[in-house]
Amino acid sequence: MKKLVLPLGLILPVLAFSQVKKRDTTRVNDIEEVVFQKKAVGSTNDLTTVKISAKDAQNVASVSGGLEAIIKTLPSVNSNTELSSQYMVRGGNYDENLIYINDIEIYRPFLIRNSQQEGLSIINPDMVSTVNFSAGGFEPRYGDKMSSALNIYYREPEKSEVSGEASLIGGRLTAGLASKNKKLTALFSGRYRNTNLVLNTLNEDTDFNPKYYDFQSYINYHFNDKLSLSFIGFYSKNDYEMIPKEREVNFGTVSQPINLNVFYNGRENDAYKNMMGTVSLNYKPSEKWRFTLDSFAYQNREREYYTIASSYILQTFDPITGAPVTSYDVGGQIEHARNDLFVRTYGTQLRTKFSPNVNTDIEFGFKFEKENLQDLTNEYKLVDSSGYSVPTMPFDPRFPDASDLDLFYSISGKNHIEPTRLSAYGQYSQKFYWGSSRVFVNAGARVAHWSFNNETIFSPRAQFAIKPEWNADMLFTLSGGIYYQAPFYKEIKDLNGDFNSNIKSQRSIQAILKNDYEFTFEDRPFKLTTELYYKKMDNLIPYYMDNVRIRYSGQNNATGYAYGIDTRLFGEFVPGIDSWLSASYARVFENIDGRGDIPRPTDQRFRFAMFYQDYMPKFPSMRVNLTLTYAMGLPNGAPVFTDPYQYQKTLPSYKRVDLGLSKVFIDRKDKKKTYGFWGNFEELILGVQVFNAFNINNTVSNQWITDSNTSLMYPVPVRLTGRFFNVKLEFKIK
Repeated sequence: MKKLVLPLGLILPVLAFSQVKKRDTTRVNDIEEVVFQKKAVGSTNDLTTVKISAKDAQNVASVSGGLEAIIKTLPSVNSNTELSSQYMVRGGNYDENLIYINDIEIYRPFLIRNSQQEGLSIINPDMVSTVNFSAGGFEPRYGDKMSSALNIYYREPEKSEVSGEASLIGGRLTAGLASKNKKLTALFSGRYRNTNLVLNTLNEDTDFNPKYYDFQSYINYHFNDKLSLSFIGFYSKNDYEMIPKEREVNFGTVSQPINLNVFYNGRENDAYKNMMGTVSLNYKPSEKWRFTLDSFAYQNREREYYTIASSYILQTFDPITGAPVTSYDVGGQIEHARNDLFVRTYGTQLRTKFSPNVNTDIEFGFKFEKENLQDLTNEYKLVDSSGYSVPTMPFDPRFPDASDLDLFYSISGKNHIEPTRLSAYGQYSQKFYWGSSRVFVNAGARVAHWSFNNETIFSPRAQFAIKPEWNADMLFTLSGGIYYQAPFYKEIKDLNGDFNSNIKSQRSIQAILKNDYEFTFEDRPFKLTTELYYKKMDNLIPYYMDNVRIRYSGQNNATGYAYGIDTRLFGEFVPGIDSWLSASYARVFENIDGRGDIPRPTDQRFRFAMFYQDYMPKFPSMRVNLTLTYAMGLPNGAPVFTDPYQYQKTLPSYKRVDLGLSKVFIDRKDKKKTYGFWGNFEELILGVQVFNAFNINNTVSNQWITDSNTSLMYPVPVRLTGRFFNVKLEFKIK
């Protein structure tokens, strides 16, 4: 049988089939092996998985500096802000994505309100060996969230190494070691980042002092070929200080231009501290059996303190003369918060994999988690327009009004819970021939129970792929099942600040049809992937978007649905280097209390993205990478505590180009000898990054200003960063 040769770096899943040599048929039966994928670190049976090169993830130019920047170039992923490593997938929000490191689920900060606060992603690109991403329809071994699963595997160094990076916005230093017999390997990495220079490109007068740093370790000891022990440690501290002074924004339309001048007093001082430790024991008694026992602990302390008073002048202009009209509005507001959150999670999980033959895998797993959540919330907003507190109505000064002075909103809560979460899964994977067609099936289910709301959920999932014996190299995949969004801190907290023990898991029934078409063009490999999907959702919890913070209503009073089409052209546009183009069209709607369908705040519509790499043929040491994004504006939705059916304002389109240029002075792959001091280097690269190359003023959200004359609420755009040039130096020492 003719073998199918996979292009280098091609995304998963791709079925490659070959036959093993036939043995003596007089003694044993013929065995026809269907080779689905080489069993390497990070290999998976998940047919929905896209595999991303760790090297590409390191090369991409991004403000956040995380691996997620390259994930955002995939067609199903959306994030209309460059300052955040968070993303939305196929109509889901930021909270609906699973993240794993070495099969251990990772939690993200909870109180993050805007993308300026976020800091470093927990994923360190310099430690990554394998990146697997699924945009939906993923296998049962992944947990209970409705949108996507990202599984990162850290690498083991093969020898002693030191590498690092220094730039205008931070740096990193990574050290690796390996014993002579390779029994002991260790990887240590520290990072520091300060985005003050980038934030200064914002069109406002504000003093920023954001400082983010973390330290990670990955240690392995192999007792023998069957038994090994590993440890992952993580510590992160993000401090964010902001002192706003004044801001001027011009918005509105050509026929009604509006100018807003805001003057501030006060400051914001936030702190986020995360720690994680995981010990894993891996035992492989034979080629057929594999056991993994993980023990993990995660702790998160977050503090969000701010008191900011602002006064504003809202003014309109004559569209013909440009002169300001005499009628304008003045007012102010006070935003105050003293929010503290403590989250501690610890537990253990056992995973078992049995492979009776090369074409069959049977997997089981069980997980126990103990959670400790302590939440102290004290947050309010006072809005004043022309001397009248909103929502208190204006009154006639001739007649006293004894009514209370109302705040726009006030959230206060003191909550402490210590629930237990249990979950288990089982799945069966089989490769076989159906006539001349090659087939792969992956099916199973998971079950979970949470003691806080005493809810048990059952999630069956299945994947089916067939590769017909056609001249055209095509693979068809159908996947889907029932996916839940198991509630946690954000979902159970209502708009009053209390935990709702009656909350239930949100549910999504998914069906995804996928086609992979491989072909060659000018002797270079390409792959075109097309996916159609539909999601039917119920028990939804409506939410409000505040930049990247999601504030849930705390009630399961909505239903919804999502559908879309994703396409991605992947291949060697330049010989030897992977690039791709992505395009998608997606819609997502919700129906709250039976009032009719409206777009959810994550309604994406059309989106186009590109990741492109190139080099100069005559000067291969000169390299370039480019990321381009065009995304239609998201519905900014309604201000908190307002009716979403009355506010359906859509943000402007998000347009951005980030460019990375580099000169390679030393690269061990070139096999050029270097002497003296420079002979110690394996790599030495000097680069220039241009963030937001075309200096486009994108909008991340709206700030709502009330006009007392008309009682209208104006959506004032909150802008993102402008153009910024970053210089960085990368090195690797033997």
